[in-house]
Amino acid sequence: MFESLPDIPRLFTALSEWGAALVYVFVVARSASSNALNPNAAIPRWRLAAAAVGGLVVLVGAQELLGRAPLSLWVPGMMTAYALVWCIIRVGTALDWRWVTHMSARAFIVAELAASLAWQVVVYSHADKPYWHPLSFGGFAAISATCLAVVYFFERRVYRQGALPVLRYADLASGVVIGISIFALSNLSFISTATPFSGRSGWEVFYIRTLVDLAGYAILFAQFERIQQSATERELASIQASLDAQHHQYLAAKEDMEQVARAHHDLKHQVEAIRAELDPGRAAASFAELESSIEQIGQQYHSGNAVLDVILTTKGRACAAAGINFTAVADGALLGSMSSMDIATLLGNVLDNAIEASRRVPDPDRRLIKLALFQRGQMTVIRVENWFDGHLNTDAGGRLTTIKQDTVRHGWGVKSIQWTARQYGGQAITQVENHWFALTVLLPSTTPKEHA
Repeated sequence: MFESLPDIPRLFTALSEWGAALVYVFVVARSASSNALNPNAAIPRWRLAAAAVGGLVVLVGAQELLGRAPLSLWVPGMMTAYALVWCIIRVGTALDWRWVTHMSARAFIVAELAASLAWQVVVYSHADKPYWHPLSFGGFAAISATCLAVVYFFERRVYRQGALPVLRYADLASGVVIGISIFALSNLSFISTATPFSGRSGWEVFYIRTLVDLAGYAILFAQFERIQQSATERELASIQASLDAQHHQYLAAKEDMEQVARAHHDLKHQVEAIRAELDPGRAAASFAELESSIEQIGQQYHSGNAVLDVILTTKGRACAAAGINFTAVADGALLGSMSSMDIATLLGNVLDNAIEASRRVPDPDRRLIKLALFQRGQMTVIRVENWFDGHLNTDAGGRLTTIKQDTVRHGWGVKSIQWTARQYGGQAITQVENHWFALTVLLPSTTPKEHA
């Protein structure tokens, strides 16, 4: 028989905490496995197994021990339970400690909510049966699992693909304070009934705990949404700045190329005129060298797309200046329906990243960049390969990040590439093999999607 104020059995508490922790582990794991930009970002299976199996054993054992502790150790016991939830999420996701702390606060409140709601229904339906009875245990498991499944659904909707934004300390602190406040308020009646916020009867205690936990999770979830939205706004602003910079660079390069072309044309005629007047052997050799230099200056790409020609010519000159061997085979006509800004952004960022990586290669003979633009079936394929020094920065989920110290102003090139590709229904994929870094952009169409 249940007592007048029956508390949740420790086994049920452990199962709810374990399930809530795994909700966030699998939310992160699914997002990482669906990361098209870096297919290698998937979380290793050993992490998931360690979090699932090890977490269950540790939490059940810890809760059984804490259940035998005196009431004076209730607060340290809850802190221990939170720490174990933190460890499960950390092992299962390998995320930054700040995000693990924030997720653990949400997971702890979710566990309280699932356990409180399920136990309230079980007590109401099967008050005459012990908790290990199949009806009690099965009912608790079904209701708790349903609650966790609903939470998983909502978390997946908000959790963006790609790396989580850097969590500011103010957001972390507010999340932790909210979590502590909600937990304290929801369990206040179990500590003392002599407060304005405590229940006087068993059912009042159940109602208060369940409703407060529900409100607490809603508050924490809303805060998480706000953090994501703010980060998205900052990211879009940075990507737009990158788009504008690439487009302005294209316009400036186009103007410079026109001036160089005119100068090349005039100088070529002047050299021919001088050669007609002076034709000694040494002078002829000097003029031949001068003419060769002029031809090199006036060299341009003719891919079938004027915008792409400007990009290739400009980046080709940058490669020549840096001692990088740059080769390009491109059918520019495949980008005929793409806007000039998108072409400049996509190809400009791809080649800028390749050039920057090639400059760090100490061996000049290995400074190589290859570009190919071709059609395969119904797909337009842009593939850029470059040799690099083997050093890549990635976040905990295996996603590429900038190697520069200023992560606010840098690190948006790859994201803008992916963003531009998505505008045309495509995707960007990276591959690393034997010091070769390859970025492939697949575009099923060069007609932008219609947006409502």
